Amino acid sequence: MPDSGSLKNLNKHTILDLIRFTPGGISRAELARQVGLSRSAVSAIVDDFFQADIVHSLRSVETTSGRRPILLEIKPGRGLVIGIDIGATHLSMILADLAGNTLHEMEMACDVAQGPVAELNSVDEHLNQMLAEAGFSMKELLAVGVGVPGPIAGDGGSVVAPPIMPGWDGYPICSDLQKRWNCPVLLNNDAELGALGEWAYGAGRRERNLVYIKVGSGVGAGLVIEDHIYRGSTGMAGEIGHITIQEKGPLCTCGNYGCLETLAGGHAIAKRARNAVLAGETTQLSGIRPVEQITARDVAMAAHRGDLVAQQIVIEAGHYLGIAIAGLINLLNPGIVVIGGGVAQTGDLLLEPIRQAVRERSLKAASQAVRITSAVLGRRSSGIGAVVQAATLVLHHSPDPLKIPGVKKVRASLP
Repeated sequence: MPDSGSLKNLNKHTILDLIRFTPGGISRAELARQVGLSRSAVSAIVDDFFQADIVHSLRSVETTSGRRPILLEIKPGRGLVIGIDIGATHLSMILADLAGNTLHEMEMACDVAQGPVAELNSVDEHLNQMLAEAGFSMKELLAVGVGVPGPIAGDGGSVVAPPIMPGWDGYPICSDLQKRWNCPVLLNNDAELGALGEWAYGAGRRERNLVYIKVGSGVGAGLVIEDHIYRGSTGMAGEIGHITIQEKGPLCTCGNYGCLETLAGGHAIAKRARNAVLAGETTQLSGIRPVEQITARDVAMAAHRGDLVAQQIVIEAGHYLGIAIAGLINLLNPGIVVIGGGVAQTGDLLLEPIRQAVRERSLKAASQAVRITSAVLGRRSSGIGAVVQAATLVLHHSPDPLKIPGVKKVRASLP
């Protein structure tokens, strides 16, 4: 049985997260109800947060009883964290405060295939550039969360045999970046961070069981089960892109044939589009750029503009995604499935064939209970998830972030 000190510490963490992730703030009475503590016990914990200056009061709200409860939220402007999403072909960064408010962000093209040294040099350069543009210094940085498109090693500091990250296997990503920035760096799979971002601030708020599908260059899944990210025994959970959909299908980067990624991933979508152009099909994709440079994003944009060839490619990808997602729904019975990544910006054009396949292939009791929707945060889901992860490290490892060396109050967040 945990001692009273351990139990109080656990309650503090629980209450802090309820304050962090409740939209619009939460009252002491509601905290007491959800945690199962007395009002006085909750007030004592909240007073500690006020003394540490990491929580403040919001405006009061009207109630039917006429009383106006005081709502609580994390105080903005208490230290800086950064969330980084390293994709196969893009790099995005989000600078935020501990309340999760975005202060500055940037996105640029990259090529993860150039290897870890060159890519991390680029990440370092752009991080320093973003801090300078926002008017901050490296000394004000408390923690950095980093997402990558590959499975994470058990030690959490590197990736293991990532199919679309040649040369990165076993490279000490965390220790490399920590030496450069002199602050904690957390590494995670980009789909898991996408799930965390959508659970905390996106389409999955208040959902205890969530599946996030990231359709990028490949396809990955992040799983939230009972309000916790599920990683599996070796961190390999969620590799939905390597479920076999066609036994004799295309060769995958993992060495198998017919994986979901070869039929519905960004590389597969782009390849199908290039083949259509080379075959002389009538499409807006002809002439927009050299055929070999056509991307999945080009296909998504053309589909948005009504191009029939591009729309058919997206619909086919949605069908294959739906087959795999139906299996996940039968297995996990989530309350929501969130589709993210660049291709998901096509909206219902991708979602409807997914929903149709789910209706046809999953058990009725499970399919009727699940919502399938696009990511509210769009392409930012993984970056926001990385921000949440970095802020969690800071807030849950010190009762007072201001006592961490090098931390000082930062200016109020931008609107």
